[in-house]
Amino acid sequence: MINPIFAGLARDWGHQIRFIGVDGAQRVFDFRSLLTDSVLARLVKALSGQRPDDTLDVLFAALADGMLTILEARRDDWPMHLARKHRIEPDAPSALYDRPARYPDFLSALRNALREELIDLNFYGRALRAIDQREQNAELRIAAALCAALDSGVLKSLDRLGTGRHLGCYNWLLLDARHSAQRAYVLSRLGCFAQFFADTLLPKAAPGAVAHGVEFAQWLARVVDTGQDRLVIGALAHRFGVAENTIRGLWRCAPAALGTPPTWQLASILRRLDHLPERTWPKDQVGWETLMGHAGAPA
Repeated sequence: MINPIFAGLARDWGHQIRFIGVDGAQRVFDFRSLLTDSVLARLVKALSGQRPDDTLDVLFAALADGMLTILEARRDDWPMHLARKHRIEPDAPSALYDRPARYPDFLSALRNALREELIDLNFYGRALRAIDQREQNAELRIAAALCAALDSGVLKSLDRLGTGRHLGCYNWLLLDARHSAQRAYVLSRLGCFAQFFADTLLPKAAPGAVAHGVEFAQWLARVVDTGQDRLVIGALAHRFGVAENTIRGLWRCAPAALGTPPTWQLASILRRLDHLPERTWPKDQVGWETLMGHAGAPA
């Protein structure tokens, strides 16, 4: 573990670790950003030792020393850590479980061994299937444990809406019971806006927050919580700089094939739709996926 190559691999692995917390009100918090380089250095040192429990000790010490004490001293920072992204389903896009980023060194070594004929194709396939099965079993256990700690009514509502068990929208629906019905109604019509709603409408108390951004979020929250179609459509058209008919078209057809794209991609999709007559919009999942593929990358 002293070797810089392996230390680098351990550091990359450390950045994949997530702390997902659920408080007494069943809100979900994501504390991944609080893993610092000093904590990762301690992880590398712990991994080089003989006691496997040392690794967990380091992680939980970081959780207590570098996170809970900070939040206890600055209670207004809690909303900063409300989970806004990802879904709980292991096989969903943008899930909590980033499987492609795991074991890059091991998979690369497997491919090299196959090219050099050190292993045959049958062994290579068995190894990949074994990894997939092991990962899937672990993801399902983690998902079950996390879902058991969350509000079952909110999870059922998300399942009915078709947006998936999106953690940001879970928190958004849970935070204000008075408006949960209106929020669920808007989500049922515009499920593809789930990530945008979570990013924009969950409370944020970040230091140096831009005043006009906070003001806009508060205004949009009031509009959405009215549950009035016309006002919501107008507000979203204003936000994304597109015609109201573009938002209205999505409101009518509610295409599940769009999923929950990140806000930058949603904005690009809306701009493309805004330049097309509605009669030429995609009619099936393949068409929507093609449109999303042409949405490009963020500038």
